[in-house]
Amino acid sequence: MIFHIMAGGPIEMLPEIAHYKSDPVSWIGVDRGLLTLLNLGITPVKGIGDFDSVTEAELKWVKRNYAHLDISPAEKDQTDTELAVNWCLAQKPNKIRIFGATGGRLDHALANMQLLMKGVSQEIVIEIIDRQNILTLLSPNTYNFEQHEEYPYVSFLPFSREVHGITLNGFKYPLTNRSIEWGTTLCVSNEIIEQMGTFSFSEGIVIMVKSKDLGAG
Repeated sequence: MIFHIMAGGPIEMLPEIAHYKSDPVSWIGVDRGLLTLLNLGITPVKGIGDFDSVTEAELKWVKRNYAHLDISPAEKDQTDTELAVNWCLAQKPNKIRIFGATGGRLDHALANMQLLMKGVSQEIVIEIIDRQNILTLLSPNTYNFEQHEEYPYVSFLPFSREVHGITLNGFKYPLTNRSIEWGTTLCVSNEIIEQMGTFSFSEGIVIMVKSKDLGAG
């Protein structure tokens, strides 16, 4: 089971959603993201949020055209996106992809990235995807990545204070048993130059970003 969460970020930051519409997944609309999905012709299994980012007229339209709303109070201890992630995790999915989570308010974008830790603790992959990037968290292990023409750049950043034992093979900038910590950029903007690249580390949490060649955003 795979869940796709559409948050309420700017629609110009979304990837080509048509690439994901045909997947056998269940969609969740979060706040204004529910309106985005309905306008894209996607009927989600659930709409979650306080819907404070839609107008009164838009909310009336949503209520007329969609029945599965879970409206939360505006004053609460969790963001709407966190409520959606928690609900999806309770269903024990194989993967969660989050769209519309970047490009707007920076505090929300950073909070959404931190939500990926919930997947690490439950061994469920959560990805944040926008028009230029695919972002996820990795725990200590060995990972194999195929060379990808659409996403030529791969970055590994420390999500924990320190990450140890980093080894990169098949990359333009290889490493052997290196450590990185907050505030360092050693593993930013690498490239896989062989058919398959291998990344491994022994301790810490890494945030991995695969990026398209669209320039600095």
